[in-house]
Amino acid sequence: MRRRDLIAASVALPSLAAATIADAGDTPASGASLAIAGVGLPIIAGGRIRNYVFVSLRLHLGGSATPESMRPKEAYLRDALVRAGHRTPFVVADDWTRIDGAALSASLMRAAVPIAGRGAVTRVEVVSQAPRRRTGLRGS
Repeated sequence: MRRRDLIAASVALPSLAAATIADAGDTPASGASLAIAGVGLPIIAGGRIRNYVFVSLRLHLGGSATPESMRPKEAYLRDALVRAGHRTPFVVADDWTRIDGAALSASLMRAAVPIAGRGAVTRVEVVSQAPRRRTGLRGS
């Protein structure tokens, strides 16, 4: 295999696997879910952007919301999340390589009400976090 093909496969396979898992119904018994992958959120400290953390999320849907009805709203949810991340960063004290999952979940739950309707999103789960820079402890 050529090096170019290996590089292309290494980029495509993780996103294909995430889509397959989301489509295969790997969801809890409580209902459907929607996967949102690769949202870049800033880590802002001291008024400067110190790092970016790319998060993958799973939105657990409730009520009459289905993954098909929520996919058109995904762009609006991403936009609301990035705007909130710049307005009030989801920073963990003394660590520039992680975000505060609880703060992110609460913010997205608040933003989902006007976008998707009350009860459409019942829970936000942070599936993975990948920092742009692997170092960044404030004490280092």
